[in-house]
Amino acid sequence: MFKKILIPTDGSPLSAQAANAGVMFARSVNAEIVALHVTQPFAATIGFDGMAAAYAITDDAYEKAAAEQAARYIEAVVHRADTAGVPATSLSVSNFNVADGIVQAAADTGCDLIFIGSHGRSGLSRLLLGSVTAKVLSLAEVAVLVYRVKEEKEPRK
Repeated sequence: MFKKILIPTDGSPLSAQAANAGVMFARSVNAEIVALHVTQPFAATIGFDGMAAAYAITDDAYEKAAAEQAARYIEAVVHRADTAGVPATSLSVSNFNVADGIVQAAADTGCDLIFIGSHGRSGLSRLLLGSVTAKVLSLAEVAVLVYRVKEEKEPRK
């Protein structure tokens, strides 16, 4: 069925939940995984009201911090895979559009499935926030399995 599964992560708890499910799915079908994190280039940060200038971030400092962050996020997924006995490789790419980066990485690595989480937002929040998962679904030329993550509810006080 599936032999090589791309599991993108953004390092969030919800992404970790989807990655855990992806690793277990890979184990159940005897597939290997590619753990992926997509960073956005430094130039993308400048468009957000001069954020980079306001914090005096240089291109080199941003790239170094982004690479370190990506390595931490990916390592967490690879560790889960190792624990589950699932062969895993890691990949970090940079792309202005995260969904494009995910789809391109799947093609470049020969993955036959993208296993991605979805927050399940709808209506106005989805319109305002956008949905990387929805964009991946529309762009991908390989199968996409969408895992509905469960958001933790704040305890009532």
